[in-house]
Amino acid sequence: MFIDVHICCLQAMASHTETSRQHPRLNERILSSMSRKTVAAHPWHDVEIGPGAPIIFNCVVEISKGSKVKYELDKESGLIKVDRVLYSSVVYPHNYGFIPRTVCEDKDPIDVLVIMQEPVLPGCLLRAKAIGLMPMIDQGEKDDKIIAVCADDPEYRDINDIKELPPHRLAEIRRFFEDYKKNENKEVAVDDFLPAEKAYEAIKGSMDLYGEYIVAILSR
Repeated sequence: MFIDVHICCLQAMASHTETSRQHPRLNERILSSMSRKTVAAHPWHDVEIGPGAPIIFNCVVEISKGSKVKYELDKESGLIKVDRVLYSSVVYPHNYGFIPRTVCEDKDPIDVLVIMQEPVLPGCLLRAKAIGLMPMIDQGEKDDKIIAVCADDPEYRDINDIKELPPHRLAEIRRFFEDYKKNENKEVAVDDFLPAEKAYEAIKGSMDLYGEYIVAILSR
């Protein structure tokens, strides 16, 4: 019996040795991966805006509908980071994110609120259709938001202009942005919603500004 057990142990060791040859140990694989010169895709710069822009475009979701966590793009790494938990007793009324390959005067990509049936996880990509613009001043600085619908949501994809939304829906959106920073003693002012054409102009302007932004960086 002792001989049988000894033989089994030798077989197990031989099997482990063979497996180790085929599959490097975890730390070796990690070191090997770190030594390779690879670059991860950046959602702001490496994701296409889409051929239908400025009407239909790709959107990177940062914050899910119903979330009280303020996620945002970490521009250095390209990861979605936690900025803060909202101080007020409110949640984001719709999915919120940014349009890749755009930039505004504040050096951030243009923001977009996407109306659709379901919450979407942070970091996901979806197709959105611009239907309006919400002019906003955040602590004295321009911070306009594109209002959009999900282009692949059958309940909302046929909406083409913000005037087609129920007035109460617009009142909810406006109230959220007016209130969500109040407990931080920060002032936010929201102006009247503007039609789809103004959203197209804002997106096109941010696309052009992004081109200038990249050229300026590359010329340094």
